[in-house]
Amino acid sequence: PYLHTSRIAETQKIKVEIINRYFHEFSDTQRQQMAALGDLYREWNEKINVISRKDIDSLYEKHVLHSLAIAAVIDFLPGTSVIDIGTGGGFPGIPLAIYYPGVQFHLIDYIGKKIKVVQAIADALQLKNVKALQLRVEEFRSHHHSFDFAVSRAVAPLGTLCRCAQPLIRKKD
Repeated sequence: PYLHTSRIAETQKIKVEIINRYFHEFSDTQRQQMAALGDLYREWNEKINVISRKDIDSLYEKHVLHSLAIAAVIDFLPGTSVIDIGTGGGFPGIPLAIYYPGVQFHLIDYIGKKIKVVQAIADALQLKNVKALQLRVEEFRSHHHSFDFAVSRAVAPLGTLCRCAQPLIRKKD
């Protein structure tokens, strides 16, 4: 068992290096949070199928790095708010919340078990800038919240996603 655990830990370290290859600005806390993602998702995925079982070994490449790709094209300034529509297991919201600790993220999904996992992972990582909510985006519009940005991964065709997100985006003067 120790050898197996040790091999998994070494593999995790290699996987995190993939993130560090593209994103260098992490504090020690952010590096620890990124490194913890693998174990947290693996543990939760054994209980609740949050990520495809065949993808769990590619968590950093297929989920974390893809989520952080948003940071390559836009820089969320501290104090802004972002809604992650249809967050599923917390992508792209959780990796972005780690990367941008000064930005408030609202991760919404209508599947309760996924939101339970997202909240548990945010709590385990001590992400104070994450709120996980179980509801549909249409329901959220009735709460009269507005955000600076909306993000999402593979939830709906782009036109549909834009129509759903547009009423949630704060109008700029």
